[in-house]
Amino acid sequence: MGQNLQTDGRLRPVDLARGHGLSTQAVRNYEEAGILPAAARTPHGYRTYTSLHAGALRAFLALVPGHGHQTATSIMRTVNEGRVDEAFHLIDESHVQLLDDRRTLQAVESALRDLEPRVAAERGTAPESGADREVVSGSDPAALPGQGGTFIGPLAESLGIRPATLRKWERAGLVRPRRDPQTGYRVYDEADVRDARLAHQLRRGGYLLEHIAPLITQVRAAGGLEPLEAALSDWHDRLSARGRAMLTGAAELEAYLRECG
Repeated sequence: MGQNLQTDGRLRPVDLARGHGLSTQAVRNYEEAGILPAAARTPHGYRTYTSLHAGALRAFLALVPGHGHQTATSIMRTVNEGRVDEAFHLIDESHVQLLDDRRTLQAVESALRDLEPRVAAERGTAPESGADREVVSGSDPAALPGQGGTFIGPLAESLGIRPATLRKWERAGLVRPRRDPQTGYRVYDEADVRDARLAHQLRRGGYLLEHIAPLITQVRAAGGLEPLEAALSDWHDRLSARGRAMLTGAAELEAYLRECG
């Protein structure tokens, strides 16, 4: 195209793309996805855009950091189809999810605060007796695990739960006790006790096992509770950034709605 369409208020795909570091194909894809309103065409079939399309693109790109690509796409599509209330509903759902994430973080921090003194107090201690040990057929009930380990009975009792609950948590990957080679008993070491207490705190907070498992994995990868502080700080920062991005997205979307009239 030799003619610069910007002289009469029209914009080419390249004009929209350059301002946001996008390719012209990306702009076309956004139009096809309903993120941008349908473009007009020149007599030769070339797409032409206007300031309305530029506003739609700004709004979409501002919505993505706070709501994610899929939700931002749905928001813009419903707006462009005239279903603005549905777009608001999608935005509300994102805010609810952010609030849930904040509450989860608070629950995790609370669980860790409650857990740290207990773990420190129990570190390096061995069970004093085998009275409440898990009994395995044909095994010696007098056998004890190595230093720092505990059996399923004492651990369940200290948490106020049944041994069957610990076995369920084991199947879900929340705890990974070893088996004593001589007795076959489950032996929970210091890390297992820590993980069990953390799982217990979160379960009391109403969190599902499938939501707890990733956190337990993160604690293990961090090597304990102390290194997790950096991860929690990063989690705080990411939630704050998401909240602020939602504000930016809302401002650009409001500007686009005003331009739509």
